Amino acid sequence: MTLAERIRRFVPSPYLRFGLVGGCGFVVDETILTILHYGIGIDRYSARAVSIFCAATFTWWGNRNLTFAEHATTGGLGALAHEWFKFMLANGIGALVNYSVYTFLVTFAPFPLDSPLVATAAGVAVGLVFNFTLSKRFVFRAS
Repeated sequence: MTLAERIRRFVPSPYLRFGLVGGCGFVVDETILTILHYGIGIDRYSARAVSIFCAATFTWWGNRNLTFAEHATTGGLGALAHEWFKFMLANGIGALVNYSVYTFLVTFAPFPLDSPLVATAAGVAVGLVFNFTLSKRFVFRAS
């Protein structure tokens, strides 16, 4: 039994698995943002755009293997790329909401809400609802 199968057995609810994948994606998001912004010195807006892209790719992989494994593509590289593209497109709405909340907070909010790390958490929380709904309905749906 693979690790993904064990996790699916231990966490039977797709909502909880989505939350688990999203939580790990949040760690990826914050880590990339921290490295780019605080480590390398890239501005907080560009660093956040890159961190969202990386986190979205990570969550696509996690959701296709854990949350919606029964509906994930089984085709070759082309089918996999198509599924990733559909995921990125569908979750683009959530990403725009996420980035908008982030941008608003880092630009206009008082301390500590203007911190890129705090603003990322707020953006992720708001974008989560969009991402689950769109992933379930448009990317990983039954054939």
